[in-house]
Amino acid sequence: MKCPIEEDMSHEMPTRKGDNKKMSKKHRLKSMSMEEFSDRYVRPDIPTRCKWMLHDEENNKADPHHHIKFDPMPPKIMPNILHNIGRTPLVKLNVIPREFGVKCEVLVKCEFFNAGGSVKDRIGYRMVLEAEKDGKIKPGDILIEPTSGNTGIGIALAAAVKGYKCIIVMPEKMSSEKVNVLRALGAEIVRTPNAASFDSPESHIGVAQRLNHELKNSIILDQYRNPGNPLAHYDGTAEEILYQCDDKVDMLVASAGTGGTITGLSRKLKERVPDIEIVGVDPLGSILAEPESINESDVTFYEVEGIGYDFIPTVLDRKDVDSWVKTHDKDSLLMSRNLIRKEGLLCGGSCGATVWAAMQSAKKLREDQRCVVILADSVRNYMTKFLDDDWMAERDFIKHDISPGEEEWWWSHKMTALDLQTPLTVVPQMKCQSAIDIMNKETFDQLPVVNEGGYVLGMVTLGNLMGKMVSGKITPESTVSECIYDQFKKVSLSSSLYELSRVLDRDYFALVVHCQKLYSDLNKSSEKQIIFGIVTRMDLLNYITKNHPDVNKDKESDGMTTENECPAHRANKTEAAK
Repeated sequence: MKCPIEEDMSHEMPTRKGDNKKMSKKHRLKSMSMEEFSDRYVRPDIPTRCKWMLHDEENNKADPHHHIKFDPMPPKIMPNILHNIGRTPLVKLNVIPREFGVKCEVLVKCEFFNAGGSVKDRIGYRMVLEAEKDGKIKPGDILIEPTSGNTGIGIALAAAVKGYKCIIVMPEKMSSEKVNVLRALGAEIVRTPNAASFDSPESHIGVAQRLNHELKNSIILDQYRNPGNPLAHYDGTAEEILYQCDDKVDMLVASAGTGGTITGLSRKLKERVPDIEIVGVDPLGSILAEPESINESDVTFYEVEGIGYDFIPTVLDRKDVDSWVKTHDKDSLLMSRNLIRKEGLLCGGSCGATVWAAMQSAKKLREDQRCVVILADSVRNYMTKFLDDDWMAERDFIKHDISPGEEEWWWSHKMTALDLQTPLTVVPQMKCQSAIDIMNKETFDQLPVVNEGGYVLGMVTLGNLMGKMVSGKITPESTVSECIYDQFKKVSLSSSLYELSRVLDRDYFALVVHCQKLYSDLNKSSEKQIIFGIVTRMDLLNYITKNHPDVNKDKESDGMTTENECPAHRANKTEAAK
């Protein structure tokens, strides 16, 4: 059995030949059987071998790690931009705690002031320094990292300054802003499916390990297992917080992704402030929180980037986390917008999750106590996501404001008023030429791509096919899985035509879906999206023109029947007549 990522899969990669050859624009992963992959796969969730124990000084004396002494004073002139990683400001929140009835002092550690814009700059730089110290890398070598984006930016930043090549492997859901920053730093990008399990060959971890096997003079720094990850926070971030707070901290709230941040912070802070409470933040759909029972959820996908996982990374030590808070996308992203609007903090989506969790946990603290919250990254990475009203409205996180008297007659009508035809769907294994033939035969410009379980993977469109064929990235014999368009918009049957019109202002079509709950056991269920149709600008325009009140009024005055009139519009007229 062959792995799903084969010779036909092309990405922007370095070539294998030589140490310092120019990066090739095409590199195709070699065929590998599942057995070969399983034999070579290094799991990111291997139990830690670290022997550190809180308050066990005798045991902790045998510390094998290299530590970097904290210096609170930055140089007046920095040798390079990497010296602007760390020493981030601690800022008091004034409005939001008051709105939530929180009495204690709430301080936020603004990690978006790091050189690359996130807390992950700390670990990217630290892992490079440790690899250099151990003689594992030299200038011209290739740094590979599977990441949700921010760690990749930290590593790419260090690579750009220090003369390394860099390949970042990241899931498709991550923002285009992260991709653009990485490319600007000279990194090569490989995208992987969102739905891929962490231990599958097509996951970002699996693909990174296959590249490492194929590319000479390459290394995976491996944020999931590298002790430099928590050490960056044990030696740096925690020391900064203690210095800034004069060792007076009663609660620390931090989100968990790889878990290196909360592990490093909890260890150092509990050594110095034994009574501190450490609160971990984990999104619904992730399994990092404890006890395991609080991870049970119908949620299988979440929009907030950079936190949560479907496995427990090696560097995450949960024994010193006192409690966990599970967060929702809507609460998290609305809080991020409030942090920008009410506190002037230009932070990212996971920051909203962390502050929302802090507002729940800090209510029990007194006025004379202090809560510190880690704000992991900047809004720069999400300008086209949660900052965008249309993006938020498409996901039902906000409703568009409509002034009284501005409504058009069709705005409140639902998607069910449209005459939707059930679309044809194709499987990802279909050849591109076959998909083109079907589109020509059925006069469609796009087809949904679904897997064997009926889950929507994306769309294959004539425009995307043409663009990739012209550039030589695919051939007629390639499978449609290599040219899936995943930036399409979705609407539900309960969406209004006004909401649809906002989507079609910027997109040529939208996929109409309906969620179905699928039970695999009495207490275990997941949501599955069923495709009801594809709606285009022409569909909406036809509906408006055929059912416009003036058109139907003219027909009635001419004695014409209106039996084809839209039921929704007819119902509105009947109600008005009453």
